[in-house]
Amino acid sequence: MGASGSGGEPSGRERVLSVWKRVLALAWPIMAEQTTRTLMRTVDIIVTGLFSPAAIAAIGLADLYARLPLRIGLGLGGGAIALSSQDTGSGATETRDEAITQAILLGAIAGVPFVLFGILLSEYAIAVLGAESAVVTYGSVYLAIIMATAPARHVGIIAARALQGTGDTISPMVVNVLANVLNVTGSVVLGLGLLGAPRLEVVGVGLATAGANVFTALALLGILAGPWRASSLVRPTDWIIAKQLLAVSAPRIAEGLIATAIEFPFNSILLLISTEANAAYQIGRRVYQQISSPLSRGYHVAASIVVGQHLGEGNPDTARFDGWAIAGLGLATVGVIGLFLAVFAPQFVRIFTDDPETADHAVTFARAYGLSAPFLVVYVAIAGALQGASETIYPLLARSSGLFLFYLCFSYVAAISLDWGVFGVAAGVFLYYLWALCVVSWAYLERDWAAKAARMMAERGSRSSE
Repeated sequence: MGASGSGGEPSGRERVLSVWKRVLALAWPIMAEQTTRTLMRTVDIIVTGLFSPAAIAAIGLADLYARLPLRIGLGLGGGAIALSSQDTGSGATETRDEAITQAILLGAIAGVPFVLFGILLSEYAIAVLGAESAVVTYGSVYLAIIMATAPARHVGIIAARALQGTGDTISPMVVNVLANVLNVTGSVVLGLGLLGAPRLEVVGVGLATAGANVFTALALLGILAGPWRASSLVRPTDWIIAKQLLAVSAPRIAEGLIATAIEFPFNSILLLISTEANAAYQIGRRVYQQISSPLSRGYHVAASIVVGQHLGEGNPDTARFDGWAIAGLGLATVGVIGLFLAVFAPQFVRIFTDDPETADHAVTFARAYGLSAPFLVVYVAIAGALQGASETIYPLLARSSGLFLFYLCFSYVAAISLDWGVFGVAAGVFLYYLWALCVVSWAYLERDWAAKAARMMAERGSRSSE
């Protein structure tokens, strides 16, 4: 038998390779963008590590709160990419443009409370975690600066996801890469006082990030509003689209907020072990994120685009097949990279710290993330596919239950009650990703998410109800 199936239909191998080719074409700009984004955060840690371990811990603790606007932006961005990809597939450009506009407006408004939080409560927010005085001093200033640009952060994330949903992953990449390069340059120059600039240390790192957030938002709004784009910003009028946008986004927002909320007691567990353990966790996770996270996020977004557009075209079986194919691509790439990271973790950790205790703990965390990579990337790809179908409830259940049961509760019992220390926390991280994968895979196999997407498209007039 030849390479093709009966009737000239492509074989399973040909179909998989075709999906991989399309996904890589969509995902490489996202991966490039995320590489520079994670590089920016890595540079922040390296620069602050030149100050003290307290500065590293301060950035890590402040980022716990900075993730709150990030989670809302990603949640609304999830709704925007689901509706924009489906409506692009069905050719319903009017509903697509309205969904994009409404998501951006909601994001800008939702960012305002975070500005007030940063101004009024930043010092208390760091101190309440039990941090040392030096950590509070560094962290509160950094947090106030970052929160001042929360509305811009929301707008930048949502606008990027909306463009990606239409199939345009190049424009967001160009803007975000430029912003991240500016951020990295600003962190080094302002943080260390190079090229005649004042040495602002943590303040300089924060100002560089804040400036990049504003640049990203303005540039992407300009692209969306420009006359050269097929998509555009419109005056919102359709409440059905608003309702659907919130219905898809709310579980994503809840998922992110739960994850962020659990990070607070989780970091307190690390601080109960030692300040070095907390700094080591930030380093170990950063090592993994710098190497593997860009690919994982690329597959997540690409899965949403591909599955959403297939559903918009009325091809649910193809959408389901492609979701599994994308998960396989992730396993063949990120899964292998994760195992490589687990083997060579000591060499990577040395880039970030020369403190012996911090480095030893960081190797343990880096290995835990590396060994978890096969589970994590398949979970991320399947969750992205479900998001493209407007099904965000099951990823919420998978992630929130895993975070509570294993990431938090198991880690506490193992690390503190059983006195396993850092190893107990690392085991909790590993078990969390395994659990999340099992739950989301069950949902992808057993639940009728394609029918849900079809009903929602018919309700907003993107496709007939036939």
